[in-house]
Amino acid sequence: MNKEFSLKISRNNAGERLDRFISDSLPDISRTYIQNLIENNMITVNKKSEKAGYKLKTNDKIYISLPESKNLKVLPEEIKLEIVHEDKDLIVINKPQGMVTHPAETVNEGTLVNALLYHCKDSLSGINGVLRPGIVHRLDKDTSGLIIVCKNDKAHREIAKQIQERTLKRSYYAIVHGKVGFSQGTVNKPIGRDKIHRHKMAVIKTGRSAITHFKVLKADEKYSLLECNLETGRTHQIRVHMTSIGHPIVGDKTYGKKNDKENKMMLHSYKLIFKHPSLKKQIKLETLMPERFKEILTADN
Repeated sequence: MNKEFSLKISRNNAGERLDRFISDSLPDISRTYIQNLIENNMITVNKKSEKAGYKLKTNDKIYISLPESKNLKVLPEEIKLEIVHEDKDLIVINKPQGMVTHPAETVNEGTLVNALLYHCKDSLSGINGVLRPGIVHRLDKDTSGLIIVCKNDKAHREIAKQIQERTLKRSYYAIVHGKVGFSQGTVNKPIGRDKIHRHKMAVIKTGRSAITHFKVLKADEKYSLLECNLETGRTHQIRVHMTSIGHPIVGDKTYGKKNDKENKMMLHSYKLIFKHPSLKKQIKLETLMPERFKEILTADN
């Protein structure tokens, strides 16, 4: 049976494209898959068929019918996980740097999903399909830190809603090149797919709104340690924004300095604040600064 639920459009989301809004609400379902669902009338607006480019209006109601997940072609693997929090609704993992979040055509083992399938057995939400069970948001392979995984569809929808409404707070440690010359700041620059290098994101006028707040925790002439707080959650947001202001993240091979000799990216999701989907109370989780950060910060002292 299909999984069915609905979303109501607030004033803040009026004017957005239908497919983009769904992509934000269910961030790990591909845009192509969402458009296919729209074409097949499995996503409707006010119970009427609309095109992917339909501009949403305040109080529109989106009805979504997701096909039931097929049997996974990804095998469970006994991989040690650092579990920061776990209950019947969700599990929060401190993902190590270098671990891929979910399988893809080129990687189908050693991922966080492989490890979760072993640890959680059949207790993972199915909203994001066969390769991404329970995954409600993601971290890049070379970004470490806290990631929420949902064990049932109700929790998944609630956490996705908090992400979409920007009430779920995410804070990162980042070490960037150079001395940032002010104590705090905000980067408010739209981000979209790079028109030449399609595997990269970039600051472009036609991109989607992206806002990163940061404050400087420590700085010298070579490096600055920042705390970055996401107001939005675009792909590679912190990495793109830091590069755009002339302070790329240390170890970032995609957006960083060409002569950067550091092999490990210095970006870590260290804090999450969200409302528990069942208990309805605020949950605040934090991790310690990774050793790779301490090593680079003390190496030149």
